Amino acid sequence: MKEFNAETVRIETASALDAVQEAGKPKRYAAYVGLDVHKETIAVAIASPGREEPEYRGEIAHKRKSVQKLIGRLSKDFDGAVMLFCYEAGPCGYGLHRQILGAGHDCEVVAPSLIPKKAGERIKTDRRDALKLARLLRAGELTGIWVPDEEQEAMRDLCRARDDMKSQERKACQQLNAFVLRHGHHWPSGKNRWTAAHYNWLESLKFAHDWQQVVLQEYIDAVKAASARVAEMMRQMLRVLPLWRLAPVVDGLTALRGIDKLSAMTLLAELGDISRFQSPKQLMAYLGLVPGEHSSGGRRRQGAITLTGNAHARRTLVESAWSYRFPARQTAHLKRKAAAASDEAKTIGWRAQKRLCGRYRTLTQAGKNTKLVCVAIARELAGFIWDIVCREMPRLRGAAA
Repeated sequence: MKEFNAETVRIETASALDAVQEAGKPKRYAAYVGLDVHKETIAVAIASPGREEPEYRGEIAHKRKSVQKLIGRLSKDFDGAVMLFCYEAGPCGYGLHRQILGAGHDCEVVAPSLIPKKAGERIKTDRRDALKLARLLRAGELTGIWVPDEEQEAMRDLCRARDDMKSQERKACQQLNAFVLRHGHHWPSGKNRWTAAHYNWLESLKFAHDWQQVVLQEYIDAVKAASARVAEMMRQMLRVLPLWRLAPVVDGLTALRGIDKLSAMTLLAELGDISRFQSPKQLMAYLGLVPGEHSSGGRRRQGAITLTGNAHARRTLVESAWSYRFPARQTAHLKRKAAAASDEAKTIGWRAQKRLCGRYRTLTQAGKNTKLVCVAIARELAGFIWDIVCREMPRLRGAAA
């Protein structure tokens, strides 16, 4: 039998505690590199571990070869050790992030709105921005964002292109309606617009001058062209859906009222794997659907929703919430829409219907503004979406394995 040795136990326990503490500590890097990224240039600053002031290393061209040379030069300076880079999220995308990761270093794309700022700062230059990023990165004061992979970003581009086409279609319709109304014509209230009968009525209108007739036809052609582009984008989205790895999750989300395949694709393209959120509340906060708060002492004050996070996903959810103004029921349309969803997703969808339809009715009867009601419904709908995705993703990962 092994002899008990108190000193040995003490040393082993201390070693185990040290290991746990080391595991809980943030990873240390050889250098912390702040990049102030612009369309044509990148300002570079480096902060070494410790408390020394960051060093400004000048500007490089925003080209792949120039970035590769910079990484090689810095790796040589720090004996090939791993460095941590960062830059602000913006219009330049994630190509730089992927290039740095491919070179064997770590990179964070940080949220510009969450970068700490001193109240007295009045001077802003590329040099100062790069030095500030390096300093805050070393201190752990920056908040990184979720970066989509290339497939996810491609699907996001497709969904946003469809949104852009819809905006152009909406603007063209508004311009045509305004022109017709300005000259004393209007389509009867209660009748559907943009049908064959509506177009026939528009083309039958007569104006005093020939050039006004030309203007009318140009507006009509613009609406038809915009509608054709929207229809084509919808066809392309449905065509590529079976090729997307998140297609089974899209099918699961169609079990929810107000969410069809296009809406589900938009949500997942914008948010990615929603199961990465630890709770529905985190997802609601990320979408900017929670009320802002300014409380102090024993006084609690809440205001309008924060409107932070992804605006595309938030708008899709609010639009979907509008469908819960009707009583809860299992219609033939809803059953066809959710035909490919799992039984578990259908159960959650029916539970969501009963909850949200009743909630909508209760809030409207209490005299709440319709827009506020839709936002409240969208916030709760996000929780049901999170529940379905968290149940579908493990099955998807298991199938991929």
